[in-house]
Amino acid sequence: MLRRTVTAEIPEGRPGTHAVVFYHDHELAGVVGDYLVRAINDGGVAIIVATPQHRLWVNGWLMQSGIDLAAACAGGSYVVLDASQTLARFLRGGWPDPSAFWSEIGSVLSSAARRKHGPICVFGEMVGLLWDGGNFGAAVELEALWNELAGQYPFALLCGYRHASVSASRDSDALAQVCFAHSQAVGLPSPA
Repeated sequence: MLRRTVTAEIPEGRPGTHAVVFYHDHELAGVVGDYLVRAINDGGVAIIVATPQHRLWVNGWLMQSGIDLAAACAGGSYVVLDASQTLARFLRGGWPDPSAFWSEIGSVLSSAARRKHGPICVFGEMVGLLWDGGNFGAAVELEALWNELAGQYPFALLCGYRHASVSASRDSDALAQVCFAHSQAVGLPSPA
């Protein structure tokens, strides 16, 4: 059973940790940057699955923290994926296809595990994109698929949801399921 805590701090990136951050745009780069830089600095792999704007923000934060992005990408310690494109590769009729998800994301994690001996930390906002699109059930299902994948690969995951989007949602059952799927939550939203 997962240990669930609400915290103001981002998890350390221990394998099996599945955290969620309900973020405001102005804080996203620092939160995700802090999370990913640890993996890179510890000889591991940082994987970002985000929108172009958010990747730009996080990349800027990482460079300001002294990370050579070109070298990190070339050496396999920083893997950059587009959230919409990655999501499109395993959605079938608006719903995550488990086999396609395992193939798509499992291959990225397997490659990361072969390249480095340090931690593997993933930030993903595919679930947030599903939520923003009103596809709450698919977001909950994708969270469950990530949890299943964690039984196969040693990685830590930080999921991102826009605070405003989740706070405005009227689907409190789906929000409860999202929170339950995670071992830690940062910035819990207030119900609308």
